Formats: sequence, C-alpha cells, structure tokens
Amino acid sequence: MKLSLDPTTVELVSAQLKTANNHFNRAHPGESTDRQPVHTVYGGAHIFRAGTSEKMAASALKHLKVYAPNFVVFAKVLELYGHENLPEKDDDISALADQLNTDPEAVNKKNKAAFFAYTVYQRVFNKLRYAPIEDFRIDFEDGFGYRPDEEEDQYAIGAAEEVAKGMTGNSLPPFIGIRIKPLTEELKTRAIRTLDLFITTLLNKTKGELPKNFVVTLPKVTVPEQVNALAQLFDSLEAKTGLSSGFLKMEIMIETPQSILDSNGNSGLPALVNAADGRCVAAHFGVYDYTAYSNITAAYQSMTHPVCDFARHMMQVALAGTGIRLSDGATNIMPIGPHHPHDKQPLTVSQKEENHNVVYHAWKLNYNNIRHSLKHGYYQGWDLHPAQLPIRYAAVYSFFLEGLPAASHRLKSFMEKAAQATLVGDVFDDAATGQALLNYFLHGISYGAITEEETKATGLTLEEIRSRSFTKILQGRQL
Repeated sequence: MKLSLDPTTVELVSAQLKTANNHFNRAHPGESTDRQPVHTVYGGAHIFRAGTSEKMAASALKHLKVYAPNFVVFAKVLELYGHENLPEKDDDISALADQLNTDPEAVNKKNKAAFFAYTVYQRVFNKLRYAPIEDFRIDFEDGFGYRPDEEEDQYAIGAAEEVAKGMTGNSLPPFIGIRIKPLTEELKTRAIRTLDLFITTLLNKTKGELPKNFVVTLPKVTVPEQVNALAQLFDSLEAKTGLSSGFLKMEIMIETPQSILDSNGNSGLPALVNAADGRCVAAHFGVYDYTAYSNITAAYQSMTHPVCDFARHMMQVALAGTGIRLSDGATNIMPIGPHHPHDKQPLTVSQKEENHNVVYHAWKLNYNNIRHSLKHGYYQGWDLHPAQLPIRYAAVYSFFLEGLPAASHRLKSFMEKAAQATLVGDVFDDAATGQALLNYFLHGISYGAITEEETKATGLTLEEIRSRSFTKILQGRQL
C-alpha cells in the first residue's frame, strides 16, 4: 500500500510523542493502589496516649447505644432510604429486629427499607466494636495551640514515647502521623524543632522503627518552598537516623486560596505536589481556614459552601491521575448534649430530650456533609470527636449500599457484552462508565461498605476487581 508520509518524518514525530507520553505517564501514574483510610481523627498532642484510639472506640460505641439503641431510631434520625415506612412502636421494632436476626434475606424480599436500615446499623455497630479508628493525627497545630517552647518540647517527646508504647502494645490505628505547625516565617523554627524531637525520640525508643503508614501533615501551605523545605528536612532526618531514603511521607493541607490559585492565576496545586519530590501522598482540604481566608463570615462557614466546592473541584482537576489521595474537612458542630448527669443528680426528662435533640441535629448535619463529600468524589474526611464516628460510617455505608443492586446489575451486564456499549434500563454505559462502576466497588470494598460476598453479583472475581483496571479485566477474559 502506497503511503504519503516518509519513514523519517514518522520516526521523528513518534520520538517526540514518546518523550511527551512518558513524561505524562510519570506525572499521572493513576489512582494509588494503596488503601485509603475513610477518615482522619485528630487530637491534641497534649492529650494523646498509647490507648487513645481504644478509648475513643469505646466512647463512640457507648454514644451510639445511648442515642440510637436500635436500627429504626438510627434510620429515622438520618432519614435513611425508606425510613418513613419503618415501625414506630417498640414492640413492632423488636419483632422486626427478631425477624432480621433470624432470616434477613426473607425480610429483604418483603421490606427492603427495613433490611437496608438494619444492614447499615449492624455494619456501623460492628465497625465501632472492632476497628473504628483508621487514621489518627497527633496534632501540634490548631488542636494543640500555642504554648511555650519548653512545654511543646515536652509534649513532642511525650507523644513520641506514647506512640512507641502503642507500637509495642499493638494499640495504634492502621494509619497514624503528626501535624506540625505551618512553615511560615513566624512558626517555621517551632515546627522544625517539633518534627525533629518527635521523630528522633520515637526512633530512639523503637530502635529505628516508625509505625506503618506514618505521615507528617503540613498545614496552611501557601508556596511550594514550604513543601520543598519539608522534603529537604526528610532527606536529612533519613540520612541522620538510618531510615531508608524516601521512607518519610507527607500530606499537605489546602487551607488558603493561594494554594488553589497562585499569583499568576495558575493552579498552585501541581507546583506544591512537585515540590515534595515524590513524598506527598495526600492533599487534605481545610474547610474553615479556607472559608475564613475567602472572607466568609462565621455564620456562613460550612462544608457545603460554594467556595468550598470550587476548591474541591480545583483539587480534583489538578491532581487527577497523580496518585495523590484527596480528603475533605470536618463538621465542627459536635453531637454532644448540653446536659451531663451527676452521681446524685440524674438528668430530668426534659434535659434528656434536649440532649437527644441536640445530638440528632448534629448527627443529621454531619451525615449530610459527609454525603456531600462522597457525591463530590471525596472518600475521606476529618472527624473531631468520637461521637462523630457512628455517622462517618453510616454515611459511607449507606452511600455505597444504596446503589449496590443497580451497580451490580450494570457492571455484570456490561461485562457480558465484552466492552460493547449496552443499555440497562434508562442508563447508557460506555467503557468509561465501566471503569467508574469498577471504581465504585473498589471504594466500597476498601471502606468496608460492601462485603466480598456482595461483589459476586457483578459476575467478577475479587481478583479481577482488585486489578483496578476495567481494560485489564476485559483483556484477561478475551484470552
């Protein structure tokens, strides 16, 4: 066949493309295959102990039992799917619970709302019993405050010693780290000293080991030089302490408009990540600092403010495909009642009622905020108090379980058509949607919302799902 383009021209253009494509692929390796925690719980360094996570777990479970003693109460407060059709009377609730305990699938065929609420509640309950804290950040910033240098020195050493105890006693969560103060001109010296004290002390106590999935959080980042400075400090710490090169990782907090758009009007995020020299694993959005810097008054600062959505979308676009995990902020309204019982003075009926109203209001607000994050593709967020943990998992589990039957059917149908576009109901799927459906199951499994047994309805094996690539699955089935 006669061609018009000479081989020399084709070879030259091909070489240029190879260089550009390889550069792009290095900068955009795709979504990280590492597990992402569903949340980050933070607490001041001055109160951190080796058993803090265990105490928070017990507190969260107690809170759930007090304010939601059964799945119906929980569903009605959060307005879960079909909540309006659930029984009101205690006897009817008990009878329904007995049926669900005995034969949940039989109930599911007749009362999907009850089955759904029961499933969400049970999974939340079990999560709080066994592993409620996934990520903990020992805080030397907002949750710690500004203290004399001598005092912060002692707490940096003390927190490191407690982490060492937690490593020995296996009481730490799967992810843990510290948040230092920002590397601003006013606070850089203090931040660096705390970092050095904590890591040096911990390594001395553990004979050179850090916890698995250890990370340093850098708040209020404004310029790439702050990120690069932390990377340089990591280089030096590794060289001095014997840690392997590249072991120390960071996450940056996006809390200022300058980190979203630089002085030239360009996205500031790629430069921040590049300045980390491969050490940045996550970018966390700080809602309240960001809204304050954006001149939003206190009364209107919220997780769902439009300026926050703008920042979230900028983060998504700028960091898509880079492997940098995204995390949202926290709801700052705590589900804590105003009245507390005393030994000789129990709460009155009206006081109990007021406590419940306050807690339920905060629960629903937190639930809505987390669902908002999930809809916007943010699968991790911050929690500030154990009482928020039941709602964290309720929001995540309900989000994934609501769409499970339809997603299973769509993915199974699409796979059966072997990458040919197919129409299921009124939703038309193409290859991109196939990958999106696969991502849905990847996230759902990772966060404990979807069980391995439930993935069987897709027609895919667990190994296929964990390949993380819709294209690879198709290629494997065509062999």
